[in-house]
Amino acid sequence: MKAWRDLPLHWRLSLMYVGLMALLLTALGFAFSWETERFLLETTTSRLRAQAKPVIARWTNALPTPLTQEGLAATAQHLAQDLTSKDTAALILDAQGQPLATGRRLPEEPPSPPPDPQAVARALQGENEVDLITTFNGQRTLVVLIPWRRAPGSAEILGVIQLSTSLAGLQKVLWHQRLWLILGGAAVLLLGALGSLWMTHAALQPLRQMASTCQRIAQGDLSQRLNLPQQNDEIGQLAQAFDHMVAQLEASFAAQRRFVANAAHELRTPLTAIQGSLEVLLRGAQDDPAAAARLTQSMYREVTRLTRLSEQLLDLTRVETTTALHKQPVALDAFFQEFLPQAQLLAHNRTVRLEPGPAITVEADADALKEILFNLVDNAVQHTAEGGHITLGWQATDNQVHLWVADDGEGIAPEDLPHIFEPFYRGDTSRSRRWGGTGLGLALVKTLVEAHGGQVVVSSQPGQGARFTVILPR
Repeated sequence: MKAWRDLPLHWRLSLMYVGLMALLLTALGFAFSWETERFLLETTTSRLRAQAKPVIARWTNALPTPLTQEGLAATAQHLAQDLTSKDTAALILDAQGQPLATGRRLPEEPPSPPPDPQAVARALQGENEVDLITTFNGQRTLVVLIPWRRAPGSAEILGVIQLSTSLAGLQKVLWHQRLWLILGGAAVLLLGALGSLWMTHAALQPLRQMASTCQRIAQGDLSQRLNLPQQNDEIGQLAQAFDHMVAQLEASFAAQRRFVANAAHELRTPLTAIQGSLEVLLRGAQDDPAAAARLTQSMYREVTRLTRLSEQLLDLTRVETTTALHKQPVALDAFFQEFLPQAQLLAHNRTVRLEPGPAITVEADADALKEILFNLVDNAVQHTAEGGHITLGWQATDNQVHLWVADDGEGIAPEDLPHIFEPFYRGDTSRSRRWGGTGLGLALVKTLVEAHGGQVVVSSQPGQGARFTVILPR
């Protein structure tokens, strides 16, 4: 079995195909040979009976009347001689099954095999179709027994006419036929083996290419693709799925590398600021109370930013690795009324207004929903100047619920819109950092919304604010 498993797949497929074809050809060969032999035997039997019928009728009509034993024996002798030929032997048996006459006169004429008692008894009982195959003088011999009736259709049976012929010629025909079947089958198997090897080798070429590509991918080259010609069979579908999978892997690894690089950069910035402040303090600034207070406040802001960044990183990782949400009916009017004071605290010197929608419920995780709105409001606060306005609200359709957070802030540039949900992406880095953003809030929003089976869309024009809409199934 190990040797079989070690064979290449196209060899195993070809061998299985050739083995199955060999079984089918063998079965067909046996069936054809058996049917041919049966047909030839029936033909030979019918020929013997057909040739004997007029001869028997003629000599039966020549029987003397009244019939005596001597007259029967004389007629039987003539009948046997007329039925005998170079390939057919004739033997006449009386009503007791004893030899009455034989037609052999010359040495080259075939002898008759000894009669079979059981077959003779059946013929004497009036059975018209009695024939058997026996071995005589080392050869297979066909024996045909015909009841000899006093007249056609008569119940009186005078004896039995035994005709026999050697099957050597028939056996020779069958032997030649089987030889050609074997040679032809071998040729078909050889051609089938070569054809199946070629076809399986060609059909499995994409799999070999896929294996080679996988090896290069395993070595780190995610730019590899199969790029096979378009085809709609199973291998073509597999190749397309493979290329799509590798493209997604490449994009995922690229995103992961960007994520790690951005995370390192985001962590390094506040750490560098803290380190600088500490160095200034160590060089003597602690002796100046005002300078020490400014440096301490700066370090506190950076530590707060680090804490928030680490919390959002943990939240994003938790959401991406955990699919379980504790969904329950959430009444949106009560939910927004509870969330509104928190949003107003978060907004500082900005106005937060609620535009309530219909009194409906939505199946959602209440904590996750609060996290979504918190991050959207936080994003709006970061990009809306003091004195600006932020609006919360919801609407309902037949099968969806729309929750939105809108502001009249600086808006989003068109080139930034496709990327704002990417982790650590900032359209204007200096402005985002000035407001204290971590670059993870919108990425967390998108992940939480998609975990609910929904989507988040944004519409914005530079200088005209932005509107984020969360679409959830009802």
